[in-house]
Amino acid sequence: MKTRPLPTGYRRDPEGIHPPLDFPEYASTTLRHPREPLILLPQRLTERTGPVLGTDRVGPTDNDLTAQHAQQPIGQRIIVHGRLLDGDGKPIPNSLIEIWQANSGGRYRHDSDRWDSALDPHFDGVGRTLTDNAGRYEFTTVKPGAYPWRNHHNAWRPAHIHFSLFGTAFAQRLVTQMYFPDDPLFFQDPVYNSVPEHARELLVSRFDYERSEPERALAFAFDIVLRGPDATPFEGADHDD
Repeated sequence: MKTRPLPTGYRRDPEGIHPPLDFPEYASTTLRHPREPLILLPQRLTERTGPVLGTDRVGPTDNDLTAQHAQQPIGQRIIVHGRLLDGDGKPIPNSLIEIWQANSGGRYRHDSDRWDSALDPHFDGVGRTLTDNAGRYEFTTVKPGAYPWRNHHNAWRPAHIHFSLFGTAFAQRLVTQMYFPDDPLFFQDPVYNSVPEHARELLVSRFDYERSEPERALAFAFDIVLRGPDATPFEGADHDD
């Protein structure tokens, strides 16, 4: 595939950070990856200015997935926090971050999820927040469970949380996943293993004892870097700041 030119002011990540679009061990990529050369679509004023993703999009409990119902969800309460950084290590403020995840039993609140693990009526599994002036974000949630997904024999997804990152408009969206340290299912998960080996650790959160809250929640730190040799691996071989 011919490399497409980037607009002035944009820069590419080094090779070997992001997963390939076609990874045979991850069966659904066979159906989803592009089969024709990519076409550059210049961003015009509409793509650069709207829809605007501002503070009015975030509600008071959107970043606390344990406070969105009358009762607490089942599972280990955790705090997930970190910073959103650019390729030069500078914080990115006022950026919309969304997450979605399975409940503590490994089931999503989605019509297509038919696994017989129980749904939790007090857990929707979605949240959003804005980074502060120092690029910091924080969510309170429950640790998701592993779940079967039939990609291969005895296939189980490691516990993970999906992250969606926005700049100022939908066209700038990036998607990644956060894993938990020392998960025993890493060895057989093709999503995790599609990432080049040296970059996989960038997807794994760090247990943060100091940030954990007594008698309330354990904490995990997960910084997200958009560009450069320490860039967080994203879904898609190409992305622009």
